[in-house]
Amino acid sequence: MQYLKRIKKAILIEGILLASLCSVFMMGALKGNRTGTQPQAVEVGSVGEKEYIKWVDFNVSYEALCEAYKWDVETYEEAQADKNIAHVNWIQLLAYVGAKHGGNFPSGTVSEIAKTAKKVKTNEITMAELVRDMKYYAYYLEAYEAVLGGFVGEYEIQKKREDGKAEWEKCYGLKAFSPIAKGFEYSDYDDFGASRSYGYSRPHLGHDMMGQVGTPVVAIESGYVEAIGWNQYGGWRLGIRSFDGKRYYYYAHLRQNFPYCKDLEEGSVVTAGQVIGYMGHTGYSKTENVNNIKVVHLHWGLQLIFDESQKEGNNEIWIDCYDLSRFLYKNRSETVKNEETKEWYRVYDMKDPAVEKYLRSK
Repeated sequence: MQYLKRIKKAILIEGILLASLCSVFMMGALKGNRTGTQPQAVEVGSVGEKEYIKWVDFNVSYEALCEAYKWDVETYEEAQADKNIAHVNWIQLLAYVGAKHGGNFPSGTVSEIAKTAKKVKTNEITMAELVRDMKYYAYYLEAYEAVLGGFVGEYEIQKKREDGKAEWEKCYGLKAFSPIAKGFEYSDYDDFGASRSYGYSRPHLGHDMMGQVGTPVVAIESGYVEAIGWNQYGGWRLGIRSFDGKRYYYYAHLRQNFPYCKDLEEGSVVTAGQVIGYMGHTGYSKTENVNNIKVVHLHWGLQLIFDESQKEGNNEIWIDCYDLSRFLYKNRSETVKNEETKEWYRVYDMKDPAVEKYLRSK
């Protein structure tokens, strides 16, 4: 009996110690979350000895995107004229604020972006000095560069003159476009993660933009066609890869019978703002060219790829594109229809240095 009592007492003590350890662990975790010391948006994995980011929660708000972008463009132009002004990189700015708040952008971060940008612009402090002791800044910078890396930069675009003719103009700014052509309206809401049941239960890993059959769909970013054809879930779909390989744009449910621009094929190079296809409601069928989607819409998704092992399978990274879609509304490609071929084309052409660099490397 004494032996059994000792065993029960030992078990009781062990249980109390285990409960205490769990409490300490939970308090530490909660404290870490409150202070932003945990990397909320980024996880790092490895293949052999190579490390790569394996998960990103892209929570940058529309307001934060607009504010950071404004400072980038304004200071770029000012720095060209005044050497005492520093150009503020919008992705670095967003990564700094994101790292401070564990990947979140709560109320107040827009003013925080403005205050930080002003200090960097006037050389009161450098970005390197600001992030020197930030443990997770490098991770957020790499993650946000993967999302936004092809959106802003130098380019040339045709602009209409007073006499009606077009002339080329050098620009710096947003060179990515809304996926819906200018003049074609649509409706949308944040549907990322919503339940889908066709085939199997799964979350919605993209953004739906509801509109009319035949609405011109344009390339958001310059890149090359990596996938074209039928997919039982996406119907007629296009997959376009950015030149740096980090972004895969997925455009799905394209129009029955006439889904793409006729000259597109696997390997084709496209320029941001170029018409690539037409809105429809194909999909949800193993049989090609079937309209099984009830609502006409474009589904577009953005997959991040830090390692090719993530391209397909359980390691895919898809991000919420709702606020990106709102941001890209700033830049919509104007199009015109060729009545003979029934194709739509952009009105004003664009020269993207990324395209020229890619073609030279081929």
